[in-house]
Amino acid sequence: MAIITISRGSYSKGKEVAEKVAHRLGYQCYAREVILEASKEFNIPEIKLVNAVHDAPSILERFSYGKEKFITYFQAALLKCLRSDNVVYHGLAGHFYVRGVSHVLKVRIIADMKDRIQIVMDREKISSHESALALIKKDDHERREWSRHLYGIDTSDPTLYDLVIHVRKMTVDDAADVICHTAGLETFKTTFESQKAMEDLVLASEVKATLLELKPEIQVFVNDGVVTLSASAKIMKDPDLVGEMERITGNIPGVKEVNIKSAHLVEWSD
Repeated sequence: MAIITISRGSYSKGKEVAEKVAHRLGYQCYAREVILEASKEFNIPEIKLVNAVHDAPSILERFSYGKEKFITYFQAALLKCLRSDNVVYHGLAGHFYVRGVSHVLKVRIIADMKDRIQIVMDREKISSHESALALIKKDDHERREWSRHLYGIDTSDPTLYDLVIHVRKMTVDDAADVICHTAGLETFKTTFESQKAMEDLVLASEVKATLLELKPEIQVFVNDGVVTLSASAKIMKDPDLVGEMERITGNIPGVKEVNIKSAHLVEWSD
């Protein structure tokens, strides 16, 4: 069993590859659009959040702790989908949330610009080569800015992935074959240790989401059900707040112990 995350640029056939891999392996297939349902706290229709990929900084910054809330709800929803294994996720920055989990196969799909242009022209009914190229360049730029703004990563960096597949001579079917074969290798099989790492990530994200409205700047770490909350000196001086965080966290299923420690954090203005 494995988890497969597939990162892809627009119009690069990454969606087709992901769906074919999921079908061949009998895995559940998730896309970013499905996960974004977790962000309903913004009271924005889902379609607007999907479109917000293109101008995330300006939209999210209209809300108090907009960036932090989006990341927290996105992460919690995504990890819950991934925890059961046998999953293919294709979307933005999926690999970012599962660092340290060895049974995750991280894939990047790329394609030649001329092929992407043709796909745009066919799919979007655009007759101008220049217009199609401009659309792709704009979309690529906005996706990079989205990832850099929210996660501090460049999704085009090949070192972030186990496989980078160029769909050119290698067809969609070929790419699916390579991914399915790689996912079956011993190194990507779920182990007790890797599943424990995943469970810790899931619990940490749940704790963070639960405490979000109380104190969004809290950092959460989990090791085998033992939760450590990293709080600023300002928070640590408020015993009622510390006690409330400890009580809320302790009531979350799976939490065995709660520790709250002081950390050097940037103070947030109220």
